[in-house]
Amino acid sequence: MRKEKIKGALPKSLYYIALLSFILPIGYLVFRIITLKEPEISAGLHSRADYVLMLLECILGIFVIHIPSIISRQFKFEIPGLLYGLYILFLYCAIFLGEVRSFYYLVPHWDDFLHLFSSMMTGFFAVMVITILNRDENLVFRLSPFFVSLFAFAFSITIGALWELYEYAGDGLFGLNMQKFITANGEILSGHDALTDTMQDIAVDMFGALISSVTGGISVKYSKRWLIPTLKKEDISSKS
Repeated sequence: MRKEKIKGALPKSLYYIALLSFILPIGYLVFRIITLKEPEISAGLHSRADYVLMLLECILGIFVIHIPSIISRQFKFEIPGLLYGLYILFLYCAIFLGEVRSFYYLVPHWDDFLHLFSSMMTGFFAVMVITILNRDENLVFRLSPFFVSLFAFAFSITIGALWELYEYAGDGLFGLNMQKFITANGEILSGHDALTDTMQDIAVDMFGALISSVTGGISVKYSKRWLIPTLKKEDISSKS
């Protein structure tokens, strides 16, 4: 990521802390995957599949953390510092604390907290994208704040549903435990209990999407700067 894309001391610090937290555990995780003997495992928390999941999440985090700068450079706008900082904080909580430090097992409702956080983030992202599109001078019409909110809500819910499919596919294809159907004690859930995690995630996603869509609609209607990105040409004109 180019340094000029990270504005402010706090976002910079969060970026480097999160990036290092993804890079540093990789060597240890590879070592554990290679040397771990399955008979030594007493709980699902310490299985080879868990270490594989941690490794995949860390590698994914290294790439995903740079998505905002790539989008910003491609479409020539600056992401609001608050929104970018929350994005980095979410990745750190989900990947390093959640997977590597096992907060999903150790902290009650950690998964619910992250789903609420992520659904709000995707909703805010949708508001930001629509705001950029609404500024296009070639548009025949522009979406009202209500339809901006509606789009943000639908977009956030869709991303949440796709994430659940991703977890389901990862568990089925690679023997992971992303949907947490295996408890920290190694118990394999079945029936209604096995569906509880997924249904709770969807319910929390809907609540987070509602919060972000309402907040986004207010931001657009009253021209608040919470979620509204600054276009490069606007930044240049304001300095001239």
